[in-house]
Amino acid sequence: MAKQLAHKKTKRLLTQPQITEQKGNIGEYTTNWQGRAYFIDIKRSQVAQNMGVEQKGEYAIKVR
Repeated sequence: MAKQLAHKKTKRLLTQPQITEQKGNIGEYTTNWQGRAYFIDIKRSQVAQNMGVEQKGEYAIKVR
C-alpha cells in the first residue's frame, strides 16, 4: 500500500500518484498526521459536517 499524505487544510488523505493525477501541489501535503475517518455519505454524517468535509473519501483526524 502506498504511503498516504494529508492535505494541510482539508485533511483529505491521498497517495502521491493521486496528488500528481489531480495536478495538486505536493507542498500542500504532509506525512505528519494521525487517525483516519472514511466518509461515504457526508450529508447525513454529523462528524463530516463538523470537520467541514465537502466530498466523500478518506480524511485525517489530526494534521500537524
